[in-house]
Amino acid sequence: MMIWLLCLEPFMIQLLLESLQWNINGTTSRTPISQIGESPYYDNLYRWITDPTLRVTFRVDPHVKINRGIVLGKNMHESSLEIREPEMDDEVTGEMDAHMAAVLARYRKTLVERTKFHLGYPYNLDFDYGALSQLQHFSINNLGDPFIESNYGVHSRQFEVGVLNWFARLWELEKDEYWGYITNCGTEGNLHGILVGREVLPDGILYASRDSHYSVFKAARMYRMEAVKVDTLISGEIDCTDLQRKLTEGRDKPAILNVNIGTTVKGAVDDLDTILKILKEVGYTEDRFYIHVDGALFGLMMPFVKKAPKVTFKKPIGSVSVSGHKFIGCPMPCGVLITRMKHINALSRNVEYLASRDATIMGSRNGHAPIFLWYTLNRKGYRGFQKEVQHCIRNAHYLNDRLRKVNFGVLLNELSSTVVFERPEDEAFVHKWQLACQGKIAHVIVMPSVTVEKLDLFVEGLIEARKHSFADGNVIVPCIAEEIGPQNCACSLHRYGLLTTPLKNATQIGTHENQLTFK
Repeated sequence: MMIWLLCLEPFMIQLLLESLQWNINGTTSRTPISQIGESPYYDNLYRWITDPTLRVTFRVDPHVKINRGIVLGKNMHESSLEIREPEMDDEVTGEMDAHMAAVLARYRKTLVERTKFHLGYPYNLDFDYGALSQLQHFSINNLGDPFIESNYGVHSRQFEVGVLNWFARLWELEKDEYWGYITNCGTEGNLHGILVGREVLPDGILYASRDSHYSVFKAARMYRMEAVKVDTLISGEIDCTDLQRKLTEGRDKPAILNVNIGTTVKGAVDDLDTILKILKEVGYTEDRFYIHVDGALFGLMMPFVKKAPKVTFKKPIGSVSVSGHKFIGCPMPCGVLITRMKHINALSRNVEYLASRDATIMGSRNGHAPIFLWYTLNRKGYRGFQKEVQHCIRNAHYLNDRLRKVNFGVLLNELSSTVVFERPEDEAFVHKWQLACQGKIAHVIVMPSVTVEKLDLFVEGLIEARKHSFADGNVIVPCIAEEIGPQNCACSLHRYGLLTTPLKNATQIGTHENQLTFK
């Protein structure tokens, strides 16, 4: 692979030092990077790192394995914009204002460029909130319970409650039966939902699939809860057979379950109806289990997908959380948490200082976020969201088909806009497109802001990046059957059916066709 660089970001220095061999001004060093401290080329490499104008060509050694592990002190973000003290005469000269204006202009240019190449994370970058800029002059804080007026008068509770009412209707819970608030992020929604479950069932065991968001297991550590990881199918959906086995083993204690509506990496949807059926079969009555539904991204998309399973409080669930900065496209991280009023009383405490009730994870809460959410819900409405969901699903299938045609293994779950494929070896390409990777796979999450033109540009770049990973030009498609299933793998063994028994100890289970679980 040949890479021409005019500059280098700090995190890439470590990667290149560990995995590359270099060619400076036409002279190739064959000294292993691990021995660079003793190499006569050290001075040249130092000049290259410190001089961004020095033209350098790198060749990847295919025999050197890239260490992608995150190591504190090596992968740390080292660049910073230092704080400068204004000069005594700055009010006259205006030098500091000019300096800050230049810094912000360069930063805006960076944001524009990075937004062009964004596919790996579930953020809708297509929004225009110019009408709300007039509110940035106010410190809006919704501290405390959104339904109780605080002594702090600069708030947006009226907007917040309007948003919460909208979501309560979406999930079929009456106004007098629900409680909720707008969180600072999706993680806070999970932390709160699981905390309510723990307060309702203090000795309950937390059950969550291995593909659940990391915040679920963070909650277990924070609250010192007993937690059980449940196996998953190839799709990323929870393995209901393993769940039933583990619920049976722990049935002496109540169950607190996290149900995923779109897993982090594969966008899989857990089968809520089957989970409820299993709880009943094992012997859990409704007063002995609590279900938190993590719908960070797809929780807001599924209601607008035809024939999709329904998330509703008419079923015995305890709470639902979604992110506001993902599908909706709020410019700051936020989320929505809805739970049953009868549950929140186990958690809340009165706080005289606030003249309010403490029932949220955070004390002070962003008062601008509810206004942005209210604004978007009013502008788009149900029909607008339905149109955007159809756009996402259609473009995800377009990307899936394009990648399959050029011999990439691909997994696209039903009801999902997350397209999973082989992890590119070219880390510069991964960085450019801001891909989220795990092991041998990466994914693209098709959001409303993603166009067919952007997907075409991505596929063309991915094809080139794969070619450049092989010095002789002969592309060897990696086997990722264990990650996405043999029927989706494009390696020679599985693509042409040369391997009739693709994976050892694979058994056909689950409710969906062609899903495999590995023991």
